[in-house]
Amino acid sequence: MEKYWKIFYNGIIPGNPVFVLLLGMCATLGTTSSAMNGLMMGVATAAVLVCSNLVISLIKNLVPDKVRIPAFIVVIATFVTVLQLVVNAWLPALNASLGIFIPLIVVNCILLGRAEAFASKNGIVASLLDGLGAGVGFTFALVLLGASRELLGTGRLFGAMIYPEDYGMLLFVLAPGAFIALGYLIAIVNKIRKVS
Repeated sequence: MEKYWKIFYNGIIPGNPVFVLLLGMCATLGTTSSAMNGLMMGVATAAVLVCSNLVISLIKNLVPDKVRIPAFIVVIATFVTVLQLVVNAWLPALNASLGIFIPLIVVNCILLGRAEAFASKNGIVASLLDGLGAGVGFTFALVLLGASRELLGTGRLFGAMIYPEDYGMLLFVLAPGAFIALGYLIAIVNKIRKVS
């Protein structure tokens, strides 16, 4: 049981895809103008990550080494396509908000990295927990970044007004603010990791 906990926990803090490994920066910077966008993108990516890790762990012995990476990409692309169709049909506001970033989940290096480094070498339960841990870690990072940008830029948090928008700094809602906020959050996480 402790082994499975370590696998799950590794993706959340010690091997966080955003704050530690610096993976998936396109989606991280592009979708986190608000906490809600960060949450939705994180949940969408986590769902694809868990499902693709599960399937890749199931088919790992059936796929020849020469076509391993293309096969993994096809599995990931299948789940992203299903996700995009579901979001397009039932959540049009989310589709409008995240736009091109939903199909870009296919090329998010977190998914291929977890598939190649873990799911293709481990069992089903371990691969499922690895995908869930990395997905939770990615979602946590996106929500934290989106919340800090939204709060500093607009005075809101998940759409609720915390302080008047007149006191917000527009810079944090724009692209340069994403880099600044991410840099500070990475520094804070690194400091916390060194202390503990």
